[in-house]
Amino acid sequence: MSEIPLSALSGALCVLILLSAFFSGSETALMSLNRYRLRHLVKTGNRGAARSARLLERPDRLIGLILLGNNFVNISASALATVMTLRLYGEAGIAIATGLLTLVILIFAEVAPKTLAARHPERIAFPAAFVYEPLLQVLYPLVWLANVLAHGVLRLFGQGGVRGPNDSLEAEEFRTLVNETGVLIPKGHQRMLVNILDLEKITVNDIMVPRNEIVGIDLDDDWDEIIAQISTSAHGRIPVFRDDIGNVVGILHLRRLVDAALHDELQPQNLEQHIREPYFIPEGTSLTRQLLNFQQHKERIGLVVDEYGDIQGLAALEDILEEIVGEFTTVRVTTSRDIHPQDDGTYIVDGGTQVRELNRAFTWSLPTTGPRTLNGLILEHLEIIPESGTTFLLQNHPVEILQTKDNAVKSVRIHPAVRPRAGHTAEAAEESPSPSDS
Repeated sequence: MSEIPLSALSGALCVLILLSAFFSGSETALMSLNRYRLRHLVKTGNRGAARSARLLERPDRLIGLILLGNNFVNISASALATVMTLRLYGEAGIAIATGLLTLVILIFAEVAPKTLAARHPERIAFPAAFVYEPLLQVLYPLVWLANVLAHGVLRLFGQGGVRGPNDSLEAEEFRTLVNETGVLIPKGHQRMLVNILDLEKITVNDIMVPRNEIVGIDLDDDWDEIIAQISTSAHGRIPVFRDDIGNVVGILHLRRLVDAALHDELQPQNLEQHIREPYFIPEGTSLTRQLLNFQQHKERIGLVVDEYGDIQGLAALEDILEEIVGEFTTVRVTTSRDIHPQDDGTYIVDGGTQVRELNRAFTWSLPTTGPRTLNGLILEHLEIIPESGTTFLLQNHPVEILQTKDNAVKSVRIHPAVRPRAGHTAEAAEESPSPSDS
């Protein structure tokens, strides 16, 4: 090698450093590829993406090939640099070659190409895949031997076997992925996707209309009252019962009565002909499961029953859809049947209002794992049945008990939020004496 001109050796050294940069950068690029975008590009027919995907199916072989090439060119560059510096500086050239080559490889063959690859992985990985596929076939025996030896070492530490990358996402990981998509997915769509994930955590008990609030037709009422109720009902489907909702007869689809009403054929004796069998839902059923059940049974509403068969409430398909897309009205507070805005900026709220509805209406974060209604929340907090006039703080909103009846809070007044005082948190609640205690 002493006869080879230094210019030729310098040129060869530059080529080796470039090859080292290629191996280092392409390794980072291939490992930095977004696996989900890669699959999309493969489906669209991108050849570079297809080759990259095939290489990444066996990352052990790909890494073995890259490291085999990278180490070969780095060692060759080190030997070549040593020969050159020995000819120029004698024995001192070994130290000079070691220092200079370390600096050159670190900057030009490691840091710079890997940083560039991390910023633009597809631009580097896809062209590199066209080189690696045929190169893997040529060097497969060496790659196979290197992998066998590497796996043997791993088995000594109890890590035997070849496992491909796990690209599946847990629910919480998918939630994070959706929330961090930024402008790629509109905020409204992000909320809907996240809400779909939450359906598994929510049960029909959380969205149902409680038994005492179910609006239905009592067949024991006068016919004129029944006709008036049918003609003014805001619901398309309504339960039918005798004397009490516990004695449910079925579900009446009001649209199917239009033709009979137009032809004066709607009479007390034939009303029951239009009643369908009731559909029952076991309490505690998750909304994910119930959404599928509604689809399977082609139903839109159902009566929630406990383990003894007693009716606990009514759940509708519309309520589940609202958990996904939000309320179908533009301003929730002003259209809720349980939350009534007042001219002074306060709200009169029914005690049976669901906690989830309060969270949506007032942008609160009340826990939904305990009491499901405002009445239950108040009783759990105060640990007594409060009298009218009792006040306390709820999420920094002063709450005043307006009416208590039948051992339950029937209505409260919620005032605008106040600034929390020192020593009080947003969840703190302070009870003031009721008028009877004054």
